[in-house]
Amino acid sequence: MAADFGMTKQELRALRALSTPDQIQRFLDEIPYNLEIDGETVRSPRRVLRDHTAHCFEGAIFAAAALRVRGERPLIVDLESVRDDDHIIAPYRRGEHWGAIATSKFAGLRFREPVYRTLRELVLSYFEDYYNDDGEKTLRAYSRPVDLSRFDGIAWMTSEAELWPLADHLYRVPHVALVPRSYARGRHWMDRRSYEAGYHRYPGPRHMRPGRGPLG
Repeated sequence: MAADFGMTKQELRALRALSTPDQIQRFLDEIPYNLEIDGETVRSPRRVLRDHTAHCFEGAIFAAAALRVRGERPLIVDLESVRDDDHIIAPYRRGEHWGAIATSKFAGLRFREPVYRTLRELVLSYFEDYYNDDGEKTLRAYSRPVDLSRFDGIAWMTSEAELWPLADHLYRVPHVALVPRSYARGRHWMDRRSYEAGYHRYPGPRHMRPGRGPLG
């Protein structure tokens, strides 16, 4: 793919202006969370820039694109849950350590500083803040990083179509168990104070509707 990734000069300037993971995260924090009121979407970065909204999957794709125009690999990772929605993050590396960019209706499922020695450590940092409407801790597994450059053939950075092939791929890739089987067989609960603290900007129900895409 050409160095401009199919984007306009204005779009590239907008992405390159987000010169650090912190700035990418700030952009995602400042746009409205996509509650899919008009139907399910998986927007490309072009559409996120234009529509000024993103849910967690769209936010991770956008973050991967912003990292890519800075010369980094455009990676996403699926966090797999039970009795809950999956959550998608965009991991990045600084030296030997991992961090992540993410958007969410829940404060604890967002940004991570690059202080984690392994991808597993990074994903584990989300465990205590990952819970469903009933207050059950639901994170169970994670995918290996998916390099979105493999989807350049469908112009994932600029497509006007919904990016369902990315969602379908995430469901097919192998996932790594995060917790012991003995723990996973049980059900484990948040305390009330932690539960309430997690709802940051969107205190409504987490599950807006059944869906095929991971919309944590």
